[in-house]
Amino acid sequence: MTDKLWGGRFTETGSDRVQAYGASIASDQYMIAEDIQASIAHAKMLGQQAIITSAEATQIVAGLQAVRADFESGVATLQIAQEDVHMNVEVLLTEKIGPVAGKLHTARSRNDQVATDFHLWVANRLPHIIETIKQFQKTLLQVATDNQATLMPGYTHLQHAQSVTFGFHLLAYVGMLTRDVERFEFNMQHTKVSPLGAAALAGTTFAIDRTMTADLLGFDDVYHNAMDAVSDRDFAIEFLQSAAILMMHLSRLSEELILWSSYEFGFVTLSDAYATGSSIMPQKKNADFAELTRGKTGRVYGDLMGLMTVMKGLPLAYNKDMQEDKQGVFETYTTIMDALFVFDGMFATLQVNRDVMSESTHNDFSNATELADYLANKGLAFREAHAIVGQLVLQGIQTQVNLQDMPLAELQKASELITDDVYQILQPMTAVERRTSVGGTAVTEVSNQIKFYQEQLGE
Repeated sequence: MTDKLWGGRFTETGSDRVQAYGASIASDQYMIAEDIQASIAHAKMLGQQAIITSAEATQIVAGLQAVRADFESGVATLQIAQEDVHMNVEVLLTEKIGPVAGKLHTARSRNDQVATDFHLWVANRLPHIIETIKQFQKTLLQVATDNQATLMPGYTHLQHAQSVTFGFHLLAYVGMLTRDVERFEFNMQHTKVSPLGAAALAGTTFAIDRTMTADLLGFDDVYHNAMDAVSDRDFAIEFLQSAAILMMHLSRLSEELILWSSYEFGFVTLSDAYATGSSIMPQKKNADFAELTRGKTGRVYGDLMGLMTVMKGLPLAYNKDMQEDKQGVFETYTTIMDALFVFDGMFATLQVNRDVMSESTHNDFSNATELADYLANKGLAFREAHAIVGQLVLQGIQTQVNLQDMPLAELQKASELITDDVYQILQPMTAVERRTSVGGTAVTEVSNQIKFYQEQLGE
């Protein structure tokens, strides 16, 4: 017989290296508080149901609180020899209160324990993620408010397409982040479900009250099938999926910051606090934190695919493979929280070079659509108008003359419908202000969008 709590039918113990390989201490260390929280709820329920005496329940709860205090003060640490957080806590509890500690494990298994701890860990952190995303949205909204009328090129295929405003551009990311919040909020529905009481996979013969423990732990419901309860990691996969989409959005914004802050664009200047230099080139100012976020996106994608791969071939119910479910979630949480913190600071301190942005809208042909719409409004079929303007753009490229700088006589050679009112139409700000459809880039509409998102954020 070994000295393991489960070692009754075993005669040998693996080497230290074997035990280290099978242990989950590296990830379990993050769930100590949740494990003790769940154990306290379980002990109270056992006492309430008279499965153990009230005095025993009180003694166990007091012991667990003392163990928690030891971990918080650094007196207690997790030991690899005990494999996981659950066994460590039980051993420490036994040292404090004696054999009665063994009654804590009545009517439960490590299978429902670990699932409960993991649910609690994610549920306890989702509100922080949501609040941090909303804080970043508020910062973006402030920059958008300050730049409602700041002209810049809108791009498709990274080519100048139509003039927009910088505020309008940033609001696209506010919208993306809103959906990120909604995804994490939805994730909460599947996270705040209690597996506790499912035991190993089939429930228990004891007259437990699963609703009581769910209520004590702040869960909204219980799993209605014990095998599902210990087998399910959908909530963790959903978390990683939501995090991966969030990081994808931040990565896209990273790419734009990197471009905008380059010498060729010069649209924005990053604060020195959010940039780094070169060890050899004194003039360099690199958007390293944006680049790092772009790189860390791959790490989060990997965590998602890692857990999907772990789960894809597992028969019901619990399998040791599922010990690999947590590390990626813990790592991803740290990554997204750090990224959001950095991005909030980057945009709060961002210098917007409005003149450079505006100037870039005047020396291109992004007003070509305006001229085509102008001709269509005068009765010309849009396809015909498109062809006419295309020829004028070709002529402008060949002669290096922008549409708004072409003499009226030249424009009228292309179409007699063009009159001198066209020059106002061809101004970038006019193009912006004419787009008053819902969701458009007109300054008044941008203002409406800002108000909409402010209301969503309770501002």
